[in-house]
Amino acid sequence: VCVCVCAMTVITLATCSLNQWALDFEGNFLRILESVRRAKAAGAVFRLGPELEISGYGCNDHFYESDTFLHCYQVLADLIVHPDTQDIVVDVGLPVMHKSVRYNCRAIFYNGNLLLIRPKMAMAMNGNYREMRWFTPWMKKRTTELMKLPSVLRDATGQDSVPFGDGIVSSLDVCIGSEICEELWSPNSSHMQMGLDGVHIFTNGSGSHHELRKLNSRLDLILNATKRIGGVYMYSNCQGNDGERVYYDGCAVIALNGELLAQGSQFSLSDVEVVTATIDVNEIRTYRGARPSYGMQSAESPNYPRIPVDVKLCDNSPFHRRITPTIEPFFHCPEEEIALGPACWLWDYLRRSGLGGFFLPLSGGLDSASTAGIVYSMCVLVHKAIADSNDEEKAEDGKDGNVKKNEAKKNTALCINENKPISGRDLVLDDLQRIVGDNTFVPKSPQEIAERIFYTMYMGTVNSSKETRERAKSLAGEINSSHYDIDIDSIVSSVRSLFETITGIKLKFKTEGGDYKENIALQNIQARIRMVLSYLFGLLLPWTKGRNGTLLVLGSANVDESLRGYMTKYDCSSADLNPIGGISKVDLKRFVAFAADSLSLPSLKTVLTAKPTAELEPITEEYTQTDEDDMGMTYEELGVFGRLRKIHNCGPFSMFCKLADMWSDKYSISEIGEKVKFFFRMYAINRHKTTVITPAYHAENYSPDDNRFDLRPFLYNTKWTVPFKCIDARVSVLEEGPAISTTTTTSTTTATTAMEAEADEATATTETSPLAINEVNLV
Repeated sequence: VCVCVCAMTVITLATCSLNQWALDFEGNFLRILESVRRAKAAGAVFRLGPELEISGYGCNDHFYESDTFLHCYQVLADLIVHPDTQDIVVDVGLPVMHKSVRYNCRAIFYNGNLLLIRPKMAMAMNGNYREMRWFTPWMKKRTTELMKLPSVLRDATGQDSVPFGDGIVSSLDVCIGSEICEELWSPNSSHMQMGLDGVHIFTNGSGSHHELRKLNSRLDLILNATKRIGGVYMYSNCQGNDGERVYYDGCAVIALNGELLAQGSQFSLSDVEVVTATIDVNEIRTYRGARPSYGMQSAESPNYPRIPVDVKLCDNSPFHRRITPTIEPFFHCPEEEIALGPACWLWDYLRRSGLGGFFLPLSGGLDSASTAGIVYSMCVLVHKAIADSNDEEKAEDGKDGNVKKNEAKKNTALCINENKPISGRDLVLDDLQRIVGDNTFVPKSPQEIAERIFYTMYMGTVNSSKETRERAKSLAGEINSSHYDIDIDSIVSSVRSLFETITGIKLKFKTEGGDYKENIALQNIQARIRMVLSYLFGLLLPWTKGRNGTLLVLGSANVDESLRGYMTKYDCSSADLNPIGGISKVDLKRFVAFAADSLSLPSLKTVLTAKPTAELEPITEEYTQTDEDDMGMTYEELGVFGRLRKIHNCGPFSMFCKLADMWSDKYSISEIGEKVKFFFRMYAINRHKTTVITPAYHAENYSPDDNRFDLRPFLYNTKWTVPFKCIDARVSVLEEGPAISTTTTTSTTTATTAMEAEADEATATTETSPLAINEVNLV
């Protein structure tokens, strides 16, 4: 129930999620401006935005360029003088150069004056983050100094300098202190010290990307921050794909005294989302005053430099204001996260790339079916965004009487058209019509969208089954993709004939009496032909229908197969984008079961019950190829190996020690030792494949992505001599048997697959060769 209180201690605050794009200075300016307008329309007196929102978070090495800083200053100058940013305190994120040092900063301004530039003090350097490559942390705690302003900001503000450093903004009635992203996660967070010095409102402009199940941890940190010290915590985040492998998942939050007041959406096609809350500042004072320990620690707490602003931010109206009630946090289940996150990421990539849709080799297996389901989920989201009445935006428009959008004009530094769509139905529809090349197209269903932008193809051979062909056809029919069913045997035969003509040798599969290398080569021919055909059809299929644009080719290798190397280098796993490349097989199975019902794709249930198979070898009465037999391990085991390797930082020996306990009821000690050794040997042999792995949506924190997330060698000593000897010695002790003496340990498992063979092709020996000193993998 909303509570009415007297004015004078009531304040309305606004935070937001913005879908910014690296180096899109004009678009970023317009989205920031729109968020300020919406904040003012809701009665807010303070607006917080995401980290580096002016430049976009993912500029990376463009932060080395002076142009990036110049254009950020120009945008900041335009924001400061814009009539729509007056009478509200605005907090924006941008890179700033001070004394020839680059800093990741917050700029806080009010009524044409820069109040404070607050640099980030704790850099994110784990996982996908490399902030210290471009920025230096501010090391002078509770210290500010004067920064000389560049000319474009001097002209806009009339100021020669601005306080720069670890300070707080103090109005006549509230104190506001800043954190930036990683500072919330660090052990010695600033909000505790600021709270002891009387700060009421903590702000955090963040650039936090999505991982499955990560939001729980983020909200716990935010709620616990104010549960211990009291106060308001405002959290703003980037949202969308700003040009990289990650998706920033928004979810702007406002919390008070350990309880949640407002929570924005985690996945959205809207480029601007503003979240507001009205709070009574006296609740903070009461909360802290009830804790004697707060008073004692506050009394001896060092002071922060205060930057005064001569204004009352609390409501001076004689009328009562409704206080925002508390709410329960909302979390998507992992299956929903998979349906929504990669779908939004794909939409951003498609609309910003200028291309005409997607092409997917649809095999009828779980992975490609999952990718198709995610593309269809994107179509559902696009259709919903267009079809919805968008009540929230209409309500915003209704409250917008005193916040008038200015006509296109020349600002102090940039000439920007402010009247083009920034968010909501108009933007989504404009993007869709541009993609399909038809400005009259208004879809009546998700299937109509899929028919225009999604192309699928089943590329069969004599080794393909009727079941996979039928599953692909059924799923494509439910989605309404433009589907093609072709056979590629003639092309495969031509390549085989060419080899026979040159060498005089006729290649045979294993089931036909061929040896290991022949069997691998014949499988790889099929796999690589499919990649070549994917790009041919991706380029020309829209042209055959008289449509504009070319297609983005989608891959569909999951994170476990990438870790194991269970793929042919430059097969259909090589593509423009891979929406499932950061998702485990176990999670994909759950997603497919979820999508069959939630997206009304019943054919996915038949995919779920089928055994995963590459269908690259002939099927006989005695032999049917399956993925897990090929890999020599189950997908569940692969997930465990991956988490221990990356999240728990286990090498072979420490992994064995953990699994000796975890799997003691499933396998014998010697079996566990062999499984660990086999995994690390296959991982080492195939690591080179990750250097060319398709850019994939980052969803799992054990991803083997070599580009940025998982930096490791791709040339290993595949024998792991010392770690494997330690495992053997420990096995001997645990089993109380004789020591196992091995110089060149090999797995007892003989499973070596077509995909794994890509690594072996670069060696002069096979797995069992006595000449194998070290299997060097160069191609």
